[in-house]
Amino acid sequence: MGLVCRYDGTRRKRPARIKKLLEEDACLVPVCPEQMGGLPTPRSKNHLTWNEDIPEVINEQGRDVTGEFVRGAQETLNIARLTGARHAILKSGSPSCGKDGVTTRLLRKEGIQVEVIDAPRE
Repeated sequence: MGLVCRYDGTRRKRPARIKKLLEEDACLVPVCPEQMGGLPTPRSKNHLTWNEDIPEVINEQGRDVTGEFVRGAQETLNIARLTGARHAILKSGSPSCGKDGVTTRLLRKEGIQVEVIDAPRE
């Protein structure tokens, strides 16, 4: 959405898909699962692996941050439930929001349609 919540403390331009929805007066609810899980901005890069349906997220310093990612995914799901969201648009390339991210998987498991899109550079 163009907000400063990327791991490196920068922002990306609003994707055309988001601009179009805003022009149509769609109700968009911005969330950052990593921030909602308690991680700061900026934050270390993180690497996600899956052992069946169990995520493991380790940051570049070797610290296990899986709990923060799971908590952020759950908070995102809570917001989706509170707002009645049936569709989520998430940013590609993220261990939370990418095509196989922690949040992406949780939302899909709960029946929410997830669309993963690229965000253009500034």
